[in-house]
Amino acid sequence: MSKTRIIVAGPRGRMGLEAVKLVANEEDFELVAAIDRKYDGYIVKDIDGMPSLDAPVYTDVEACFEAVEADVLIDLTIPEVGYKHSRLALEYGIRPVVGTTGFTKDQLNELQQLAEGKGLGIIIAPNFAVGAVLMMQFAKMAAKYFPDVEIIERHHDQKLDAPSGTAAKTAELIQEVRHEKKQGHENETETIEGARGADVDGMRIHSVRLPGLVAHQEVMFGASGQTLTIKHDSYNRESFMSGVKLCVDEVQKIDTLVYGLENLLQ
Repeated sequence: MSKTRIIVAGPRGRMGLEAVKLVANEEDFELVAAIDRKYDGYIVKDIDGMPSLDAPVYTDVEACFEAVEADVLIDLTIPEVGYKHSRLALEYGIRPVVGTTGFTKDQLNELQQLAEGKGLGIIIAPNFAVGAVLMMQFAKMAAKYFPDVEIIERHHDQKLDAPSGTAAKTAELIQEVRHEKKQGHENETETIEGARGADVDGMRIHSVRLPGLVAHQEVMFGASGQTLTIKHDSYNRESFMSGVKLCVDEVQKIDTLVYGLENLLQ
């Protein structure tokens, strides 16, 4: 059985390095290239802290796709870069697995149309941790019965987007079963702007950024005489790799865009 040939974009990031290690440790995976904003022309093993792999490093993504035969692109960069990489990967017949959040609806629609036109799969996952995906599904179940809800997500202080993609996705799932509702007192006033967090159909989302955190989220529901809290914590980035592996395996079986790991957990 042939190995899955993989390109990793963003290999020196915290998630990217874990993805490179995953590929190195999986017998059925092979790292054929890495895309990085530095180190063009290097070999992966020649970069400090990287596994001993002979895959070439490219700064020009199109040059990489032209030179290297690959099955899957794992992209763990930033939204604008991840979108560009995904679009080009599909053009070159490579199936993207994307952990970057922040895509617009227009971008998602464009990528879906391109994927279906090419007969290729693409998976975009706001969170690769299986436990986090289950947390989102449980929150959706609870929202049918507890329409008063607040989402508190806590991440490391180097995270660029707020709220997190996981929090935004959780709110989207809850919106599917919850009618818009203003929460709190009808005359509530913020004496300091933003104190109540972001407002999504009356739900509140709060983002915390502190050193020492990795990725944490709780969804709090309240009703007369009771509260329900659904919580998930990732204490290191290895927690995301089982989801990355699942996506790499599954993206080769589909011919459209899948947004959210929960759609693979059937």
